[in-house]
Amino acid sequence: MDFTVTGMTCQHCVASVTEEVSELGVTEVDVDLATGRLHVVGDVTPEQVQAAVAEAGSYTAQPA
Repeated sequence: MDFTVTGMTCQHCVASVTEEVSELGVTEVDVDLATGRLHVVGDVTPEQVQAAVAEAGSYTAQPA
């Protein structure tokens, strides 16, 4: 699944989003600060990923 994440401004943001999404038990998480792209591989729903991104901070994720 691919998402566009808004609100990330630094590597700390990337680390926060990566950590929260990883806690869902996914097999792969890739966050690109420059493009705002989040790529997730695993048995989760888009809603679960969006909730994890929101939990990480003031970020929102929309399916790309």
